[in-house]
Amino acid sequence: MSLRLPQRYGRPPLVAGAFAFLFAAAPAWAAASDVVGANLLWLALILMSARLFAPLAQKLGFPAVLGELLLGVLLGNLALAGINGFDSIKHDPAVKFIAELGVIVLLLQIGLETRLADLIKVGPRALAVGSIGIVVPFVLGAFVMGPWLAPGLSANTYLFLGATLAATSVGITGRVFRDLGKLDTPAARIVLGAAVIDDVLGLVILAVVTSLVQAGSVSVGQVGGIIAEAVIFLAGSIWIGRLIAPHSSRWLAQLDAGPSMLFAQVLATGLFLAWLAHAIGLAPIIGAFAAGLLFEPIFLRDFDRPAIVRDIEPLLPASDPGLAERLRPILKKHGGHQHEHMIEPIGYFFVPVFFVLTGMQVDLQTFADPKILVIGLGVTAVAIAGKLVAGLAAGSSGKWVVGWGMVPRGEVGLIFAMVGKNLGVMNEAMFSVIVLMVILTTLITPPVLTWLLKRQ
Repeated sequence: MSLRLPQRYGRPPLVAGAFAFLFAAAPAWAAASDVVGANLLWLALILMSARLFAPLAQKLGFPAVLGELLLGVLLGNLALAGINGFDSIKHDPAVKFIAELGVIVLLLQIGLETRLADLIKVGPRALAVGSIGIVVPFVLGAFVMGPWLAPGLSANTYLFLGATLAATSVGITGRVFRDLGKLDTPAARIVLGAAVIDDVLGLVILAVVTSLVQAGSVSVGQVGGIIAEAVIFLAGSIWIGRLIAPHSSRWLAQLDAGPSMLFAQVLATGLFLAWLAHAIGLAPIIGAFAAGLLFEPIFLRDFDRPAIVRDIEPLLPASDPGLAERLRPILKKHGGHQHEHMIEPIGYFFVPVFFVLTGMQVDLQTFADPKILVIGLGVTAVAIAGKLVAGLAAGSSGKWVVGWGMVPRGEVGLIFAMVGKNLGVMNEAMFSVIVLMVILTTLITPPVLTWLLKRQ
């Protein structure tokens, strides 16, 4: 005899009503709680709501990440409807840290699912795409569209506008590729490689523009030093890491060949390289992506395969080649990608927080000023066009997919704009224009990229 819940418990209106009640009551409950209690409540609501919005977006033909972004937009603008309790989440340092950890985990996952040899194959095209994707938007923003759309501002303001247009946020694009199972395509590899180059060159542009504003000049040595640090970090971490990874994995497996040790090794490496990248001025996500590239499946075979298979494998070819052939499916099943899937559960928690919080930074009141809206739409068009021009360098690998993959500015563009605002060269109006550009490039890319990938 089976026990069944009454049908009324499965009715969508009842579920929707329950969540509406929770959201309505959450601000009051959070206000009555201490900081820890409030954050626990917010995270619970964000996590569950994101999981409900994601499949809803997928049923409508959009990627899951768009559902999470739109949920963030909704939560971040509830104040327009008189619900002010959610405003504190956007500025809470604990939630911000969890969100940053989410995008680090995401890029670590993408790195684990990307093979370094495949990335090297598209290296020249990635270099071309990354370089063009920096130069063209910067020139268009700083010297063409900026002076034309917003005349009368200082040259430094236009330079910072160009710098924000040159930025690229690979987290959103990487999530779309990953959700659709397209990370192993040449287009995805070109986008990932170009994003690393984009980050380095974008950092150089930001440093040069900042120096021009502060000191009125910039030295060749300063620019060369930034490039050298970035190259040494990327090449050194991957080269040294791949020398160490097989030996460290073998030694750790001797201590404990269980999943907990493998999980600790992979995640700790990702966090360490993310910290190291941040320490030298690069984006932490670049360090996390580099960490993922360190771990080829063969390096972790001592973890992935059962102990009995690991012990008898060296004996198989000599004793019975036929037995080795029959065991090949078993070895393949247990020897491949456990390390990739092991990070998955932690991503289910941290990654949605990043995208929801990104959506919460969207201020819909920005769209209310017609002047800002017109300038913002013009700047957005230039931002998109500059990256689509870069995509042409991808050739037959999928120029439109690559071009649109480079379009999102996300948090990187906001960081660049915030630096300009702190230096006093970006006024509130121009900052709102950049926020509008970041909003539009962030929201428009997932559905367009999904449509292009499904056509392929």
